[in-house]
Formats: sequence, structure tokens, C-alpha cells
Amino acid sequence: MPGWRAWAAVAVGGLIGTELRYGAGLAFPEAAGTIPWTTLVINVVGSFVLAALTTVWIARPKTAFWLRAGLGPGLLGSFTTFSAVVFAIDQQFRAGFHASWLAYLALSLVLGLAAAAAGWKTGKALADLTGGAS
Repeated sequence: MPGWRAWAAVAVGGLIGTELRYGAGLAFPEAAGTIPWTTLVINVVGSFVLAALTTVWIARPKTAFWLRAGLGPGLLGSFTTFSAVVFAIDQQFRAGFHASWLAYLALSLVLGLAAAAAGWKTGKALADLTGGAS
């Protein structure tokens, strides 16, 4: 069972991630019925950062659990929003914009996986630079 530090770190990380996503939505609002580009960028950035951090943490298994919990499920878990992807696809599907929702789904999957792969390579390079890679 995780200690109080992990619970607190997830709560603080969740608050920060939610505020970052909310701020991005205010800075780059998405009009109803359009492609949610802000959500796409948020999810791609989150995929990249989470993959990079995970790779570094694999190379450094002694990284404090509370820190990994706060940054992973806390901050990045609340920053990214795959439920918003499903909601946008559902709205576009119901409106009959089939080419649009299919393109958005494909972009989300392809760019998310590409960002995770790039994040993995970046994390590996960072770990190698600092001598922590296995």
C-alpha cells in the first residue's frame, strides 16, 4: 500500500495537470463541432513526456515512488484527456462527420504512438548521458 507521500503527490500532480489542461483550453479554445486540436496536442505532449519519464525511471529504479506517482498518474494522468477524444469522436459521429472523426481518431493514435516512441528514445538518450541506462 502506497504511503501518504504517494497519495499527496498524486493529488498535487492531478491538480497541476488539470490546471495546465484547463489553461491550454482557455488559451486555445476549441469551437463546438470542429476538430479538437488543443486536445490532440495535449495528448501528444503527454504521451511524449510520460514515455520519456518512464524510460528514465526504468534506468533509475530507485526513483522515489511518490515522485513517479505524482508525475505519472497524477500530473500527466490529469493533463492528458483521452475521454475528451472519445467525446469528440462521438459528437462528430452523431453529426455525420464520418471523415472527420475517422481522421481525428487516426491522428490521435498515430501521433500518440509516435510521440511515445520519440519520448522513449529521448528518455533512453537522457539516461545514457547521465550513466543510468541499463
